[in-house]
Amino acid sequence: MLVYDGDCGFCRRSLGWGRRLGVRVEAVPASAVDPGALGLTREQLAEAVWYVDEAGVRHRGHAAIARALRTSRWLPVRLAGRVLGSRPVSPLASRAYAWVATHRGRFPSWLG
Repeated sequence: MLVYDGDCGFCRRSLGWGRRLGVRVEAVPASAVDPGALGLTREQLAEAVWYVDEAGVRHRGHAAIARALRTSRWLPVRLAGRVLGSRPVSPLASRAYAWVATHRGRFPSWLG
């Protein structure tokens, strides 16, 4: 399950991009879940996207995006998810995700 900010236009648009890339994940707006059932708080859900796998393991931010990409029906997208979550790329991806998450409300309307 991918839990995202349903009030964020950029987040909704990104989810649409993911769908066009063949991502097959249950996506749920944060406002529609019980954070306690996921072992999270409302504040955590507001700060970042979360991917909760079948075993209940939680992945935050860029790692959540990487996990979601790995559900794609297309191999190149799954490979991109593996690269995004890989040890060499992860530190940079984490910083990039943090910047995007912090500034998502400032993006132009065509992005959201």
